[in-house]
Amino acid sequence: MNSLESNGRSSPDTWLDLAYETLISKGIDAVRIMPLAKRLNLSRTSFYWYFKDREALLDALIGRWKAKNTHNLIQQTQAYSESITEAVLNLFDCWLDQTLFDSGFEFAMRNWALQSEEVDVAVKKADEDRISAIQQMFTAHGYPTSDADVRARTLYLTQIGYVCMRSNEPIDVRMARIADYAHVFTGVTPTDSELKRFFHRHAFT
Repeated sequence: MNSLESNGRSSPDTWLDLAYETLISKGIDAVRIMPLAKRLNLSRTSFYWYFKDREALLDALIGRWKAKNTHNLIQQTQAYSESITEAVLNLFDCWLDQTLFDSGFEFAMRNWALQSEEVDVAVKKADEDRISAIQQMFTAHGYPTSDADVRARTLYLTQIGYVCMRSNEPIDVRMARIADYAHVFTGVTPTDSELKRFFHRHAFT
């Protein structure tokens, strides 16, 4: 038994964290037990204490992505808001806070979906659930169903376009566009106080 194992530092998250990092940096084909074990300086046997096989590890990766990106996005659509612009700014938090929505993870999952029918189904289901949640956010603020649907799709697909294009705008450029984006998606201009609270949340002045 090596030092990492004997010190009790091996855990399911030890393997899952490295699998996540490998997926993002090298793609799904690089997420394999032996290379992970070597990088962790752990025995292959250690892996099987926590996961039945590689498929179980990959399932755990999918589960982490669902919990991180889809669950958090849906929660943001349900956050307290007094106006549709405040609701949209709550959702915009996802695009600026990696603890809420991990764009690198999202990009890697969509690449993986090109190789796996199972993952493709999961990604399409996530898209449906996210768009539905955003639509409900609009309808909760009085938008007709058809209008809410189109606005939800426009907002969501714009951001997924950012992810897939790996757009990396300077933060000052993106922040300068926030008010206009909110107006385009809602038809309403956010108030100065709403924008001030949003910028404050992201430590932007």
